[in-house]
Amino acid sequence: MAETYDFPSDLLAGQEELHQVRAELSALLKRLPWSVEPLDAFSDSGGWRKVERPASPGWTADEQAEVEKLRQREHELAVFVSTHRFWAEVTTGERVQARMRLKHAHEE
Repeated sequence: MAETYDFPSDLLAGQEELHQVRAELSALLKRLPWSVEPLDAFSDSGGWRKVERPASPGWTADEQAEVEKLRQREHELAVFVSTHRFWAEVTTGERVQARMRLKHAHEE
């Protein structure tokens, strides 16, 4: 039977917010043009696979700020979750399993 862990509420909340921020960032990056700076379209068929990109208008200042804000929050949350005091209570050999359980705690 898999080990169960009594995760503190702040750790669970931090992990859940980390999931949400990563989902928001991923969705935003999918909507944005492929290049931050305006660039012309290009096509390269000389490599091991053909690469084509349409012209990119670049990102607006607001879009750049939103990406930066989400990346900063993602970093803060990742540091919070990974350095939480709870991990000192888990034996070294169980930390990977506990971390995986935390990542999927919202599914249970």
